[in-house]
Amino acid sequence: MASYSAPLRDMRFVYHELFDSSDISALPGFEEATPDLIDTVLEEAAKVCENELFPINRSGDEEGCRYHQGGEVTTPSGLRECYRAYAEAGWIGLSNDPQYGGQGLPAAISTLLEEMVCSSNISFGTYVGLTRGAYRAIAAFGSDTLKTRYLPKLTSGEWSGTMCLTEPQCGTDLGLLRTRAEPNADGSYRVTGNKIFITAGEHDLTENIIHLVLARLPDAPTGVRGISLFLVPKFLPNPDGDPGDRNGVLCTALENKMGIKASATCAISFDQATGWLIGSAHKGMQAMFVMMNDARLGVGVQGLGLSESAYQAAVEYARERLQGRSVAGTKYPDQPADPILVHPDIRRNLLTMRALTEGNRAMATWIARHLDLRERAEDEATRSSADDFVQLMTPIAKAFFTDYGFDITNMGLQVYGGHGYIRENGVEQYVRDARIAQIYEGANGVQALDLVGRKIPRHTGRYLRQFFHPVQSWIESHAFTAALQPFVMPLAKAFGRLQLATGHIAQTGLKNPNEAAAASSEYLRLFGLVTLAFLWARSAEIATQHDGNDSDGFYAAKLATGKHYMERVLPQTGALFAAIMSGSDTMMNFPDDSF
Repeated sequence: MASYSAPLRDMRFVYHELFDSSDISALPGFEEATPDLIDTVLEEAAKVCENELFPINRSGDEEGCRYHQGGEVTTPSGLRECYRAYAEAGWIGLSNDPQYGGQGLPAAISTLLEEMVCSSNISFGTYVGLTRGAYRAIAAFGSDTLKTRYLPKLTSGEWSGTMCLTEPQCGTDLGLLRTRAEPNADGSYRVTGNKIFITAGEHDLTENIIHLVLARLPDAPTGVRGISLFLVPKFLPNPDGDPGDRNGVLCTALENKMGIKASATCAISFDQATGWLIGSAHKGMQAMFVMMNDARLGVGVQGLGLSESAYQAAVEYARERLQGRSVAGTKYPDQPADPILVHPDIRRNLLTMRALTEGNRAMATWIARHLDLRERAEDEATRSSADDFVQLMTPIAKAFFTDYGFDITNMGLQVYGGHGYIRENGVEQYVRDARIAQIYEGANGVQALDLVGRKIPRHTGRYLRQFFHPVQSWIESHAFTAALQPFVMPLAKAFGRLQLATGHIAQTGLKNPNEAAAASSEYLRLFGLVTLAFLWARSAEIATQHDGNDSDGFYAAKLATGKHYMERVLPQTGALFAAIMSGSDTMMNFPDDSF
């Protein structure tokens, strides 16, 4: 049976060593976020995830959520108790503003917590993740009245949040949205329409559920420019703040899914439901994108979390499973067979899983640090640069982490062989749970289009400079460092491919949009692989400084894993570059009738 232990040693390395934690502690409001405090928080979070959330992951998958007559939904056994304990301990509001009851800790720490939650119980993570997103959208665009009324309850976990975009006739193309909102005399609105695929749309974990709903006002222009965002609670708050009368909100169905079965995915009907406008009329997409971008980073972390769980399970099994003998000669003559860990293909899978997972953890933390800089830096230039970086990296993180999350969980199952395909050992659940992350919060193909269609050309390439400049600078400054040559040269070659591919897409895309769109998925993966190469090179730089001072072998393993990445994973950039440069003719000139 699979198990999970939080990778605290690597998390501390990433937070304190790869990225200097003192930079974050120096930001206004983070003075108390000392290394000792951060380590304590991570250790306590690990206990919760290992001892409370992970033990109900398998049972939650088997039991699933249940729909009841009248629109009520109950979650699997144990989930409600775990949620209450998690909320009461303050984990939901870890990075929320202390003004609303939060602990005000850095987003980078919240991201590492999120990884642990997703590793131990991804279904549980969907409830708290949607609540965090709703909090941030209201905090950014809500009126003072809405902030005062709803943010403390969302922070405490007494109330939860959702994001209601998708309708039966529209998903990605929100311009087709039909849900409408009509104004009331008291400044509220009546919201009517049907939403589908609403994660955490109905459940028994909280006393109230706060829906953020996209809808059209009567005078709204057509398309996405005519969409507004409304806060619609399941229960209307009384003057004292407690839930009062039931609103016109009803769960009409519960989806029967491939994975994340303990997460309630609902169809929700709004029938003259009372709601309040968030932000400006017809500007709902601007407000919703705060939540969507948060959710996209969160979904990326879901892929990362499942990658770590799959890796740990595969390593444990490879050590224990006796099968065959080493091709180089018997390694354990006292055993009836050698453990499968001795076989090169098993080691290839495990090291690839490890290299991608640790690299993605570093990337997630890098992005989260920029979230903190964007919110807390004292000078406008730093805040602006940080925002540019987050904007650029968000679609990459979402798609790259989840694509490889699915690949890594599959690798883990492959290590198990037939014993992985059956339910008994629990690793097939990781594969099923991982698959949705490539689809929801904007399918990965949409993320790729966002990258090449919006992020590359934005502000004449200004976003790109936030990544290209530090990478180029590092390569130049370490070009002649002998100990780092196994990292510098592969990085330089892959980075050159990324630069050429970027120029090609920028030029050809102006003449023929299909050229850029056809190359978008390969380009996003190329960008992600180069990002990890840069982070592995920086990790190697730190590791080489600990030669002779590495009692537990951590830095030696870091170097070895990084070299595997450079030699066995990064070369994929060559094939991706060739595909990008091949153009769109083969796919766009293929006759429609021949499909």
